[in-house]
Amino acid sequence: MADSSWEDVVDLPDELDGETAQELFDRATEVQDMTGEVCPYPQVEAKKAIQGLESGDLLVQETDHVPSTENVPKAVADQAEANVWKSGDGRYRIFLRKQ
Repeated sequence: MADSSWEDVVDLPDELDGETAQELFDRATEVQDMTGEVCPYPQVEAKKAIQGLESGDLLVQETDHVPSTENVPKAVADQAEANVWKSGDGRYRIFLRKQ
């Protein structure tokens, strides 16, 4: 999709195709590799990163820790819109768009 947008992630996170997820990933302001990390470390790092972003910027966390897919969005709910993309092979991308 050439014209993918944040709405593609927000509206249909479970149906987001790999190409669109990759386009959004490529346009992210910041990417954090949290593979192998467990809570609360990903939450702490997301909060710190969100503080340094401007409104509309996109932070992406990559993780293989399922609880992070719930805990990270909750941790930054007052500062960012969040959604999760599931790769299907045990990896996840948490898209966090600063409000």
